Amino acid sequence: MEKGFTTASLRNIVKTAGVTTGAFYGYYKSKEELFDSLIGKQAAYVLQLFDTSLKEVRELPGEEQTRQMKEISERGMARLIDYMYENRDAFQLLILCAEGTKHEDFLHRLAEKETESSLAYIKVLRQEGICVRAVHRKLIHIVSSGLFTAVFETIVHDMPIEEAREYIQQLERFHTAGWEELLGVKFGE
Repeated sequence: MEKGFTTASLRNIVKTAGVTTGAFYGYYKSKEELFDSLIGKQAAYVLQLFDTSLKEVRELPGEEQTRQMKEISERGMARLIDYMYENRDAFQLLILCAEGTKHEDFLHRLAEKETESSLAYIKVLRQEGICVRAVHRKLIHIVSSGLFTAVFETIVHDMPIEEAREYIQQLERFHTAGWEELLGVKFGE
């Protein structure tokens, strides 16, 4: 946590843990494998949680997607916050210390999933005959990236969970209003 993945030396890791380098290699093949054992499960869970929420929306007819979008999003975000706080140390490592690992693009991967999902949603709306304003893919990615960066700021700034929940609810309202303005579509109606 102090040095981040790239600058933490294996020598200091084993010394601090009170084990030999040989003992370390009895458990892990590399420093990256150690890092992955600390945060890999949590990163995979969040990606899966997000996929589950997206699938829940995708399986609905177009107009129903619009009606239920806010509720599904809020439910998924609440689960995410609870899980992040149950695994706070792992998420601090993932968000603050993953440079140089296969997890360094975690937020980007979430933003890409959101971008693809948003483009698919826009396509469904148009197929349903709903007039949707054109929004460039790059802008969708930027907005999505901003959302996920903001969500994980609760961990970066070590907010108490109740404060984080309030912050995320406000962030969701802001994000929803922005999408409604960009697309010209009201969610929940």
